[in-house]
Amino acid sequence: QVQLVESGGGLVQAGDSLRLSCAASGRTFSNYAMGWFRQTPGKEREFVASISWSGKTTVYVDSVKGRFTIARDNAKSTGYLQMNSLKPDDTAVYYCAVRSGVIPVSDKGEYDYWGQGTQVTVSS
Repeated sequence: QVQLVESGGGLVQAGDSLRLSCAASGRTFSNYAMGWFRQTPGKEREFVASISWSGKTTVYVDSVKGRFTIARDNAKSTGYLQMNSLKPDDTAVYYCAVRSGVIPVSDKGEYDYWGQGTQVTVSS
């Protein structure tokens, strides 16, 4: 079992930045690839970014490329999502997740453990 706790969400204005954190406990964090997803009411949870166990490989959805950066610190068992130039369309509940594999993937069905989510609201 892996327990994940997100933090860092909040209410910001368009153009601002936020950094989300995902603290992991339980099994060894470095054994897992990690991803960030987001969800708005009435919509399916969508992929945002993913990172390999080593941190060397990352994948992003096109809509956040150049604005968001995913990272991890295995020594601290923590993952991050740095979000810059935020837009109102980025408003969502953001979830971190890990999968029992080393490569990053975008399919939410491939992830084994999920956090409870943190709300990000971007006002125009």
